[in-house]
Amino acid sequence: MQGLDGKVAIVTGASRGIGLGIAQRLVDEGARVCVTARKPEALDEAVAALGGPDHAIAVAGKADDPEHRADAVRRTIEAFGSLDFLVNNAGINPVAGPLIEIDLGAARKIVEVNALGALAWAQEVHRAWMGEHGGAIVNISSVSGVKPAPGISMYGASKAMMISLTESLAVELGPAIRVNAVAPAVVKTQFASLLFEGREEEVSQAYPLKRLGVPEDVAGSVAFLLSDDAAWLTGQTIVLDGGVTLAGGV
Repeated sequence: MQGLDGKVAIVTGASRGIGLGIAQRLVDEGARVCVTARKPEALDEAVAALGGPDHAIAVAGKADDPEHRADAVRRTIEAFGSLDFLVNNAGINPVAGPLIEIDLGAARKIVEVNALGALAWAQEVHRAWMGEHGGAIVNISSVSGVKPAPGISMYGASKAMMISLTESLAVELGPAIRVNAVAPAVVKTQFASLLFEGREEEVSQAYPLKRLGVPEDVAGSVAFLLSDDAAWLTGQTIVLDGGVTLAGGV
């Protein structure tokens, strides 16, 4: 990927799964990263896996906490001297079931973390660095934000909002800052395990590529969107789904 060597990124929700996969790909491409998540112990393990403090730092906290966001941005710039990229990966899905029955408190929390949290992170990096120096942002949405996904519809609604925010921010922040999104289908992570655990082969048959995603699939697309190879690409959402939405599934 062109233009990643020597750059600096924050990847939220990156102690494991998709977020850690993205952080690893960015480090492999020569970038340095700040990884965030709630649990310090898991973040320490992530930093070690990423090659230690020369390549990565960690800041623990909740993605919807303003003080955590400000601290992570400040410490990233202090450690590495710049802040070129933001990957909004942190997300929650604490409830399942039909929308008509969802607890509204849980619904508000999903929107607060998944959509408004991503916007707040974008605001923070814009104030601290990107507004003056430019950069690129990638939001991790979901195919459930592209078409209905019964059972996780509130999660999908928050991810659809994320896509809309991506488009609006791309218009507002160009030309200095590019903003794009990716929308994965089922990726084999602990977060998504309820969607495939114990029946992976069966679930995979709905996908034209006959397999579920892995974090590396998402990481490659995110690295591309951040790189200079995507210099004329903004406001877009790449659907990473092994073809499942074309085949009628989610």
